[in-house]
Amino acid sequence: MPLEGHYEPATWSVAADQVALYESSGGTEGTVLNGAVCVVLWTRGRSSGHVRKSPVIRVTDGERYAVLGSMGGAPKDPSWVGNLRADPHVTLQDGPVVRDYTARPLEGDERAEWWARAVEAWPPYEEYQTRTDRVIPVILLEPND
Repeated sequence: MPLEGHYEPATWSVAADQVALYESSGGTEGTVLNGAVCVVLWTRGRSSGHVRKSPVIRVTDGERYAVLGSMGGAPKDPSWVGNLRADPHVTLQDGPVVRDYTARPLEGDERAEWWARAVEAWPPYEEYQTRTDRVIPVILLEPND
């Protein structure tokens, strides 16, 4: 069952507008962000309890997805990373399909495998990692059904 509750749009208008277009079209528009295919990740705010929605680059093996907390190589993780660490139940919309997933941070060989898949989907991830001292989180989303 998709996350329910009060939806609080992102304060960054680019993200909020992308989500609004994606959802208002039923996932037929707004599926490309900065030249890359995107999906919409729903998390529950760890402080507010509100539903948060973020457009993220689509990285998938056809069943599972990986989301990367790159934030363009900023010194801090995006807030949705902390949200899903606090509550790993997330919802993801890929085009018209909306499903629930459980989020799990990756390490070691599994992280390396998904990192390579992510760089294939969005090559700038490599550059983003050089901009920051933190290790960019790679989080696997596994379907709940």
